[in-house]
Amino acid sequence: MRRFQTLSAFHAFAQLPPPQHPLLSVVDVGAVPHRAGEEPTSTVLDFYAISVKRMRNVQVQYGQHSFDFNDGIMSFMAPNQVFSIGVADPAEAVEKSGWVVYLHPDFLWNTPLAKTIQQHDFWDYALKEALFLSAKEEAAVTGIIATVAQECSANLDRFSKQIIVSHLESLLSYADRFYHRQFLTREKANHEVLDRLDTLLHAHFNHDHLPETGLPTVQYVAESLHLSPKYLSNLLRVVTGQNTQQHIHARLIAKAKEKLSTTSLTVSEIAYQLGFEHVPSFSKLFKAKTNLSPLEFRATFT
Repeated sequence: MRRFQTLSAFHAFAQLPPPQHPLLSVVDVGAVPHRAGEEPTSTVLDFYAISVKRMRNVQVQYGQHSFDFNDGIMSFMAPNQVFSIGVADPAEAVEKSGWVVYLHPDFLWNTPLAKTIQQHDFWDYALKEALFLSAKEEAAVTGIIATVAQECSANLDRFSKQIIVSHLESLLSYADRFYHRQFLTREKANHEVLDRLDTLLHAHFNHDHLPETGLPTVQYVAESLHLSPKYLSNLLRVVTGQNTQQHIHARLIAKAKEKLSTTSLTVSEIAYQLGFEHVPSFSKLFKAKTNLSPLEFRATFT
């Protein structure tokens, strides 16, 4: 695995001029030389990368998933995340355009953004869950990046850091807004996710393996749907008002109500069949969601 701890080392490897600031750089993607014939290598950066770019015939591997940048998209990588870049088809030309902001955490030292930057969930989204920008949104984002680049290239003074950080805060706030818009406007894709989630949970709670496997976790559900946990929960929260855990609990309570109202199984037996190790945990969750204990709920059918 190839690791870059400094922007200077990364620039040298990418055959770029040295960064104008040791902790912050704005790179023109089109100016990055193509390293022909090089095999993709897993790479880790010790700094943030905020990208707005198009890359044709370039494939990015992020974790266990591959993704291409044929459309104009915005993506985010936090320090210590693994990725690799390679050519999709060696017989075709590589086309690249756009910008990447590389930001070392040390640049943010003693600023409010140092404490809030990780509160943005999209650092934990996979590249395949990147932000698709409209032309107007792309113009807004690239305008901010151009301002940051201009500040980096100017003679730095005591105001420079404050100005740059304020623009970075605006950039991240726009990203939050645009992701929220994407959750709302990608109706077909979102409904497909909801359908797949419903099918997954239905199959899970109607299988007799729950005593062995236990309750489905958010991580398990997200991986089964090929999405990152935070992206899935945020999508569901925007579209349905409930996160992934709440959807799991809703399906669980519905199954518990079915068993309580249509069978003579004891509460302990039902709890065990639903994957609970301890009956009190089941009873506590059931009452929190229904305002009734399992036995009180059963009593309403007698």
